[in-house]
Amino acid sequence: MIRTIAAATLMTVPTLALAQTLEIQPVTDNVWAIVGETEQRSPANLANNATFGLVVTDEGAVLIDPGGSYKGAKILHEAIRGITDQPVTYVINTGGQDHRWLGNSYWQETGAKVIASEAAVADQLARGSMQLSTLAQLLGDGLEGTDPSHADITFVTDHILDFGGLSFEIMHRGSAHTPGDAFVWLDERNVMFTGDIVYVDRILGTGPAHNVKSWIGVFEAMAAFDPRHIVPGHGNATDLNKARRQTYDYLVNLRTQTGELIEAGGDIMDAPTIDQSDWSYLKQFDSLSGSNAQATYEQMEWE
Repeated sequence: MIRTIAAATLMTVPTLALAQTLEIQPVTDNVWAIVGETEQRSPANLANNATFGLVVTDEGAVLIDPGGSYKGAKILHEAIRGITDQPVTYVINTGGQDHRWLGNSYWQETGAKVIASEAAVADQLARGSMQLSTLAQLLGDGLEGTDPSHADITFVTDHILDFGGLSFEIMHRGSAHTPGDAFVWLDERNVMFTGDIVYVDRILGTGPAHNVKSWIGVFEAMAAFDPRHIVPGHGNATDLNKARRQTYDYLVNLRTQTGELIEAGGDIMDAPTIDQSDWSYLKQFDSLSGSNAQATYEQMEWE
């Protein structure tokens, strides 16, 4: 059974809250954003401090990103059961950050198949131990049951999942927040699931890839599809204009301002003083803007 919320009625349907850490937001026909907190990982959010996507079909559901821990995936499943009785048949990992893959084993136990880029799996293998050590400090007992598990299906640059009468085009176009980030285009619904390629409502972190130049190019490749709806990696379901303002324009400003600093003879300790004030309204700005500037400076020095 599919519990359908028609696109025409989306504006009148109240957002549903789950366990104070996840919000279910209708996007379009049988497509939802499941939105986690924009703050740090904690025992309350179980590393589900991110946004996840869900598409429901007559054959089952497709989940974009599995949750940040085994228990986080279980909480995510509870949210999904409030939307549909259909089983989650496929899970797509959009990258190598913890909430993009550390819930995999929960879903694989239920019979779901996991899909990820080879670059994402390589990143997960490289950073998994460090991620688990960090989460042990942040989640405590909330990390129990979390065992690293990787994709059943991998691809280099492109993979098409034809399922439930829909075609999910999964594309890896280079490093963004992490080296293996991918976006998922659902043409039949005019929806783009971006993973950590797009942040809204909070400031992005330049991330483990530390490659702002590549991230800008990946965003441009995603934006070329001109999606009507975007389910981002962090923040509420949105549109391309807001995604561009709060992610792309910020990244471009980082490189522009940092380049001017380098040309003027400034060093890495001066980087946090570059002008990022147009984005100061975003959550976590004060904690991340300085380190973003320094990471960008370090990258550009080596170009």
